[in-house]
Amino acid sequence: MTNKILSFTKMHGIGNDYIYIDCFKEDFTIKEAKKYAPILSDRHFSIGGDGIILIMPSEKNDKADVRMRMFNADGSESEMCGNGIRCVAKYTYDKGISKNNPLKIETLRGILEAKLFIKNGEVDSVEINMDSPILEGLKIPTTINKNPIIDEPIEINGKKYLFTAVSMGNPHAVIFVDDLENLDISSIGKLIENNSIFPNRTNVEFVEIINKGEVRQRTWERGSGETLACGTGASAVCVAGFISERTESKILNHLLGGDLTLDYRDGKVFMKGEARYSFEGKINLSNL
Repeated sequence: MTNKILSFTKMHGIGNDYIYIDCFKEDFTIKEAKKYAPILSDRHFSIGGDGIILIMPSEKNDKADVRMRMFNADGSESEMCGNGIRCVAKYTYDKGISKNNPLKIETLRGILEAKLFIKNGEVDSVEINMDSPILEGLKIPTTINKNPIIDEPIEINGKKYLFTAVSMGNPHAVIFVDDLENLDISSIGKLIENNSIFPNRTNVEFVEIINKGEVRQRTWERGSGETLACGTGASAVCVAGFISERTESKILNHLLGGDLTLDYRDGKVFMKGEARYSFEGKINLSNL
C-alpha cells in the first residue's frame, strides 16, 4: 500500500479542539474525512480532538473566501461549529489564504462573516456573525409544531427537564438548571441527544444563570459527547435566555474551556472569542 502522509494543524477555540486540514494543500476528500474522523479524533491512540475540520476553496468564489466542512468525532457531519469557524478564520488569515477583514466563510449554515482582531500580525480573537436563529419547531428540527419552543418538558430517567429549542444551523436543546456541577451530563445528555423529539439528534446545553448578563454552560455535543466549549451552543443559550426572559440580549458565557461574549441584536447573534494553535504535525494514514 502506498503511504499517504497527511499534514494537519491542531487548533482550539477555548478548548473546543479540532484537527484542521488545509485542503488548499492536502488531497483529502469528504469521504476520507468521514472515514478517518473517528480514528484521528481518538485521544488515546491518535491525534485526539472533538473532530475534523476541512479548510477548502469556496464553491462560491465571488461571495466567500474559504469553505469549511466539519465532522464530529463519530464521523457524522455537522452544519456549523462556532469555535471551529473562529479557528478557520485565524488559519485563513495567518497562513495568507486570504487577508480580507472581515472574512466570509462558506458553511452548510450559509456564508458567515468573521471580523478579525489582529495582534502582532496574527489573529488573536474573532467575532462571528452567527446569523439569525431558527425558532420554528419543525425547522430546528423537532417533532413539536411550535414557534418558539420555550420550556418544553422532557422526561429523562424519571425526572422532568424543561428545554428551549434553538437552531443556529444545527439543533440545540437549552436546559436551565440550578446546580451545574452535580449533573450527570453524560447520561442525561446522551439520552436527550438521541430522543425521538429530535429527528437529526441534538446538541444539549445545561446552563446556570449567575445574573441577567452572565451564565455558566456545560455542553453535550451531538456526535462528540461533553466538550469544553460549543460556540453554536453558546449562541443558542444567548437566544434561549433572552426569549425566555431569563437573561439580557448580551451575555458573558463561562464555558469549561474559557469565555465567550454573545450579543443577540437586530435578530442575529454575534459571538466573540479566542482562536489558538496547539501544534502542527504529519500522520501516515496508511498505518491507521
